[in-house]
Amino acid sequence: MAHSFSYWEQTEFTNNADVIIIGSGIVGLSAALHLKKQRPALKVLILERGFLPGGASTKNAGFACFGTISEQISYLKRTSEQEVSRMAHYKWCGLQRLRENLGDENIVFHQYGGYELFRENEAAQSEESIERLTYFNNLLKQAIGEPDIYAVADDKIAGFGFKGVSRMIVNKYEGQINTGKMMRALLHKVYSGGTLVLNNCSVNEIKHEGSHIQLTTSQGSFKTDKVILATNAFASQLYPELDVVPGRGQVLITKPIANLKLKGTYHFDEGYYYFRNIDNRVLFGGGRNIDFKSEETFDFGHTEKVKQQLTAYLNELILPGQNAEIDYWWSGIMGFGRELTPIIKEVQPNVFCAVRCNGMGVAMGSLVGEEVAELAIV
Repeated sequence: MAHSFSYWEQTEFTNNADVIIIGSGIVGLSAALHLKKQRPALKVLILERGFLPGGASTKNAGFACFGTISEQISYLKRTSEQEVSRMAHYKWCGLQRLRENLGDENIVFHQYGGYELFRENEAAQSEESIERLTYFNNLLKQAIGEPDIYAVADDKIAGFGFKGVSRMIVNKYEGQINTGKMMRALLHKVYSGGTLVLNNCSVNEIKHEGSHIQLTTSQGSFKTDKVILATNAFASQLYPELDVVPGRGQVLITKPIANLKLKGTYHFDEGYYYFRNIDNRVLFGGGRNIDFKSEETFDFGHTEKVKQQLTAYLNELILPGQNAEIDYWWSGIMGFGRELTPIIKEVQPNVFCAVRCNGMGVAMGSLVGEEVAELAIV
């Protein structure tokens, strides 16, 4: 393949990068933005295996969130309250950076609030969450710089038209974005800064050759001085020792619904199910907890078990009695690990990784990209 490149292609595309970033999702593009901001003369190239960004950046639900009460309780069982507060702060700051970088209008950001639903058979869970409202409001007040983050919102259940929901908690600082417009705005900004993105180029091997690093790809060989790996869940395919495993999220979207009552982002079952309004439709995803092992896959697609559960919840809980038509389905691959923090480090000399966003790529991606860029330019 190397000999198929012309002189122009070799000098301007394949052998002319100071830094090659693998992955054109939120993290990879944010890393490119920061590299060019700090070192405008750097020649930065991004290689993307897909026609569009692969994993989850163009396939997520567009939630601008930093955690429900149930999720915070779950986090607290795994780590210290200082770490819970730190991660909430990190996600909050990441969301602000995304908005600063692109502008609210370009990502269609709306802070309609986020709601956590508790079903009628979840009395114990709802009571625990409501009892801990004051605790988490105090803990996270400094983390995001805002008071009274969470509040009981039972009075809004009927207005949204839910069935089988007994309690509800609102986070008034949660928002939503249009993921497609966000990625277009991010790509435009990266292109404008002089960074090139090459699609349909899978990286198969990274190896050192003298003072350079050579990348063997589906399109031939590339040489560079430094590499940033920003492929999230797929990072373990190149570096199996990394503590990051894939987690597939299956998603549906309905056809437009007249007089849709929903306005905001919604979660239930510790955040394993999530839905929102978009263009008079309902976007609904989740169900990974039905069978974690089956969803630890690099394969896009669906399982009948998850599809049936999502369809049932859609027609029985979210839009009861409406028999909403499903327009189409998709899935995205997220990266998870034992720890809540992303992995941002040098994995080999001059090879850096920024992966494991634990399903919070929209919130964390901008800062994760900046941090790995800082490592690469030291």
